[in-house]
Amino acid sequence: MSDAIAFDTHRFLKRLTESGFTRKQAETLADEQVALLNANLATKSDIAALKAEFKADIAALKAEFKADIAVLKAELIKWMFGALIAQTGIVVALIKLL
Repeated sequence: MSDAIAFDTHRFLKRLTESGFTRKQAETLADEQVALLNANLATKSDIAALKAEFKADIAALKAEFKADIAVLKAELIKWMFGALIAQTGIVVALIKLL
């Protein structure tokens, strides 16, 4: 049995044999159960790899958002500058008309 999980094979065997399984059937089921559990459990290295991948994804998203914000900031400045020029032109035109 692997150290990945504490599985009480003795209790498992005992309950199966009490339920009518032969000793060999119970042992086979216990072995397969342990193999199944160990194959589907994440190890510390699996979790560390996912954590590193998650951090890399977060860093990439952060960089992408910063780039998007820079583009939007430039766009906003362009439109505000254009609006300021238009507003100044309107004010100047109104002053000349009065």
